Amino acid sequence: MVSDFIYKYYIGPITQGEAYNIVDTLTYAIILVAGVYLLYRWLTTSTWLTDIGFTIDQGFILATLPYVILGGVMRVIEDTGMITGPLKFLLITPLIYFVLFAFTVSMMFLSLFLVKRGILTSFNAFYAGAGTFALFVACLVLVAWSTTHHGIDLFILCIIPFMALCATTIVWAFMRYILSWTYVADPLYITLLFGQLLDASATSFGIELHPSVQYVEQHVVGSALIDATGTAFVMFPLKLVVLFPAIYIMELYRKEANTAFWHLVLLAMIVVGFAPGIRDMVRMVLYV
Repeated sequence: MVSDFIYKYYIGPITQGEAYNIVDTLTYAIILVAGVYLLYRWLTTSTWLTDIGFTIDQGFILATLPYVILGGVMRVIEDTGMITGPLKFLLITPLIYFVLFAFTVSMMFLSLFLVKRGILTSFNAFYAGAGTFALFVACLVLVAWSTTHHGIDLFILCIIPFMALCATTIVWAFMRYILSWTYVADPLYITLLFGQLLDASATSFGIELHPSVQYVEQHVVGSALIDATGTAFVMFPLKLVVLFPAIYIMELYRKEANTAFWHLVLLAMIVVGFAPGIRDMVRMVLYV
């Protein structure tokens, strides 16, 4: 039955908190690709946006990063169990992506409206500021929650980003000086590297090194490789196997493609690393 299939592979994993399976993983990947293309078409064909000079560029992508981090933090708010009832499912994949998308677009249009009215001169400043404020509020909620639970482990809060920073520095230096990929000096490539390696660092630390809680990898490919190798540190080579060709191909594509679409594809790549990395790290910091 179709209803049984949908429940088994889509609804069940959400309501029961189960790990991802191959069916929902592929489905979400297809939705992501389609969503990037539809977003590109929408943002580049709207005469209202083009009339006020809106462009999808490096500044816009960097201004969107607070919303990416916000997604990871909001996911942890659901992990804590402080939200009960049906509303909690709005903060679980894939529904959280639609919630964050709606909020992000709302802040985009508010910023664009204020610019068009002459109230603001910079779209990115207000847009990034609104996302940063929302992120600050979400973090305050978690800090307040932590005061009545396990508190905040500052060591973990420092060690996971440090692991990611060291890995990023080594990989970036290899790309830049050994392979002579001068283009990796682009802040967006650096952000991509750090976000993906933050995800690898958080997963490795959580499974292998966390002092109290035994975390597990929920994604299909990562879980299979960890089971096959017996170590979560396999996440680092897994990320590199993807990152090296991805960055090389993205740079080739940038020379020929519409830059707006190129930026949105890169943003999607940043999101799928940064957001889960932030979520996993914050969970471990709070012992959730």
